[in-house]
Amino acid sequence: MMRTRLCCLVAVLLLTTLSASAQNIPSPKEHFGFNIGDDYQLANYTQTEAYFKKLAAVSDRLKLVDIGATEEGRSQYMLVVSSPANLKNLDKYKQISQKLAHAENLTDDQARALAAEGKVIVWIDGGLHANEVVGAHQLIEMAWQLSSRQDAETKKILDNAIILLTHANPDGQELISNWYMRESKPEKRSLQQVPRLYEKYAGHDNNRDFFMLNLKETQNMGRQLFIEWLPQIMYNHHQTGPAGTVVAGPPFRDPFNYVFDPLVMTSLDAVGAAMINRLNAENKPGYTQRAGSPYSTWYNGGLRTVTYFHNMVGLLTEIIGGPNPTTIPLVPQRLIPSSANPNPVLPQVWRFRNSIDYSVSLNYGVLQYAIRHSDELLYNFYKMGRNSIERGEKDYWTLYPKRAAEVTEMQQRNTAANAAQRPGGNAEGPRGGGGNAASSAKFFDSVYKNPELRDARGYILPSDQADFPTAARFINALIRTGVLVHKASSDFTVAGKKYPAGSFIVKNNQAFRPHVIDLFEPQDHPNDFQYPGGPPIAPYDAAGWTLAYEMGIQFDRITENFDGPFERIPYGELQSVKGKVTGAPVAAGYLLNSAANNSFTAVNDLLKAGVEVYRSADVVAGSNFSQGSFFVPASAKNKTLVEQAAGTLGIEISALAKRPAALTRINPARIALWDTYGGSMPSGWMRYIMEQFHFSAEVIYPKDIDTGNLRSKYDIILFVGGAIPSVNTGASGRGGFGGGARQEDIPAEFHKMLGRITPEKSIPELKKFLEQGGNILTIGSSTNLAYHLGVPVKNMLTEMVNGQEKNLPGEKYYIPGSILRMKVDSTQQAAWGMGSNADVYFDASPVFNILPEAQSKGNVKPLAWFPDAKPLRSGWAWGQSYLEGGITAFEAGIGNGKLIAFGPEITFRAQTHGTFKFIFNQLYTASKAK
Repeated sequence: MMRTRLCCLVAVLLLTTLSASAQNIPSPKEHFGFNIGDDYQLANYTQTEAYFKKLAAVSDRLKLVDIGATEEGRSQYMLVVSSPANLKNLDKYKQISQKLAHAENLTDDQARALAAEGKVIVWIDGGLHANEVVGAHQLIEMAWQLSSRQDAETKKILDNAIILLTHANPDGQELISNWYMRESKPEKRSLQQVPRLYEKYAGHDNNRDFFMLNLKETQNMGRQLFIEWLPQIMYNHHQTGPAGTVVAGPPFRDPFNYVFDPLVMTSLDAVGAAMINRLNAENKPGYTQRAGSPYSTWYNGGLRTVTYFHNMVGLLTEIIGGPNPTTIPLVPQRLIPSSANPNPVLPQVWRFRNSIDYSVSLNYGVLQYAIRHSDELLYNFYKMGRNSIERGEKDYWTLYPKRAAEVTEMQQRNTAANAAQRPGGNAEGPRGGGGNAASSAKFFDSVYKNPELRDARGYILPSDQADFPTAARFINALIRTGVLVHKASSDFTVAGKKYPAGSFIVKNNQAFRPHVIDLFEPQDHPNDFQYPGGPPIAPYDAAGWTLAYEMGIQFDRITENFDGPFERIPYGELQSVKGKVTGAPVAAGYLLNSAANNSFTAVNDLLKAGVEVYRSADVVAGSNFSQGSFFVPASAKNKTLVEQAAGTLGIEISALAKRPAALTRINPARIALWDTYGGSMPSGWMRYIMEQFHFSAEVIYPKDIDTGNLRSKYDIILFVGGAIPSVNTGASGRGGFGGGARQEDIPAEFHKMLGRITPEKSIPELKKFLEQGGNILTIGSSTNLAYHLGVPVKNMLTEMVNGQEKNLPGEKYYIPGSILRMKVDSTQQAAWGMGSNADVYFDASPVFNILPEAQSKGNVKPLAWFPDAKPLRSGWAWGQSYLEGGITAFEAGIGNGKLIAFGPEITFRAQTHGTFKFIFNQLYTASKAK
């Protein structure tokens, strides 16, 4: 009896202690004043940060980590959540994950032992796209539930997993939530017509920055994902689901990227099944997958997709809902159960809390799968890395569509040849075009055992290339994503070619080989059509993005094993390049190479310091620098500044004994950059580029243009894609977000940002600006300005249909975002510093013909063009032969000024360093040298 009573007393005391512990954890309502998911209620980041700190102060299940500052200077936080015992051993579990991820110097048995000892690490983020408010708010709810729940499942998860709850966009949550909550009457609250981008520069494109890692927020997250923690599963929350569903999630539709380890895709299927099973078990219908949504696993640069190239199981869900109640619409075809929609949801009213509950269930489904399969996930993490190392150490052929096409073409030629040899040309024979086993083996071997078609063993980036600082930027993008890089400590020779010390070496015998290949090699997107002869199926994002091409990097692709005096750079250790001043011991001045992007940064700093800077219209005799290089006269002050620039910017500067002839003095141009209410992402990226290279630019809006008197204020106006309307429709192109906002709905402080470029008011003012000697640079759809101004050019990509000129249909011509190669006239000032060829990002971009009357009407000069019928370098270009001879960039004189038009996206997402000089060259004014 006494023993029973004692046991009961202990149980009561234990429950009381647990209850008291749970009660010490403040609920969201206690902190925010409302439950997460209540109608018409959003929390901003200031409140969220305070709540996270409060939870970390009272809970032994949480550790709050500041992972870095955002672009606006806020602290970006990650909550590390696990059991108290695990939190005391985080370094141990982090190191196990790192060892398994890199898969170096481990046997399979050692890896299995580490997998058994380690804890599965799961990343769950929220808030990346800040107007998708479910993401940040489910993160708050998860922090609360994981820190307060006492059920057996939660405790088991905490005992067996380490969860990284990561806020992906603090600045965005602050902006969006404050904008929404500014209305005192709840029913009037809206997420629409936000005045600016919800990431300082990139807006929605913050989810396209994860192989480049330009932005501070993406750098912060990249460091945690690829250097510090290396989670086995990462879960990226987004909105919104397709109409007639609640949520879209894994597994995803084809195509997937061919460089992945197959375990990535099968693991994705497995975790996706656990997620949908969790919802179905809880009677939560409406999950769609595979062909039921537009999301694929082809693209690299997203927060979710970049993880596949690092052997992680990357999850994405797109869920409906928001603080304003809504309805699930009737979409009849979604009501038919299928593998894409196995448990359809019926039309109904939908509330914010429903979305939060679904998100929590999905999180728990992922975590439950993770702890049940912990050792498998950890070991497979190692196994995929080990597979990559082994593939990089031997001859290996990635199974690209172009290789299969080559084999098919051989089979067809063989079948045709055999048919021609038969009496009467009878083509009957073995079906399938493969012929007998011997010929099939011959066809296979001629492609898949062809030494010239092997994957590379590695890449060498020579340190003597003209723009080595940009090559170092590229290398740092790799390093930030956990790639192993080596650096040559002395000169060396590979395959008969000598390379200088300081060159970078990236070998493919490493765990993240898929990422290395993806950023050096062309993407080979399959021809993807709705049906044979039908319209194309648009890729989820870009079709091709090879970063080494976009950045104009010079590298050699090595297909044999090679070695040398190579020093391993520790994981995550960023590289700086030290330049130098060489040449005459007694200098008349200093020459900066126009081929190096950082030379423009140096020039801008020199000009701001009051230094005279000149440009040479010729190649300076005795130098190997490009046309248009910069000359700085010698003085004690200038010598100090030039040496500082060489050291900090990594540029090679030549001291000249003699001042060059034909110099023109330059000054900083007064630069205006168009933007619009709501924020233009291309304009944001341009602003980022201007700041990175130390150009000063003033952001202007349509009302500023309509006011006139532009020439008295500016020397050049930059129009990125989306600014200038079409001549035919008068409608703004892509990127003009929010231009139609009603003034009465917008606070007075933002009224100056409202409006659009119009043919009636804006175009005449821009014409005056040009005629008075101003310059205008246009990119992408904003090259429409040429048509408004009557420049004698026309759209090349048209055909005559029933006597009318129409754009080429997608069945004949379709080029989504891809890398193409164009010819460049680098003798023109607009292209100084460029090579004779350039790889350019092309996204259904304008292409022109110059009309015969151009010489008499407009002084139109081509700057770049497609010289042949096969310009594709990376991606997908259906009907690319239509581009042959097409003009991609031109300069047209208008009055005393000039219009410079670039059809391709030469500043795309601040990735295309190889074409930045097309912009930079225009950003100075000139006067005759004294």
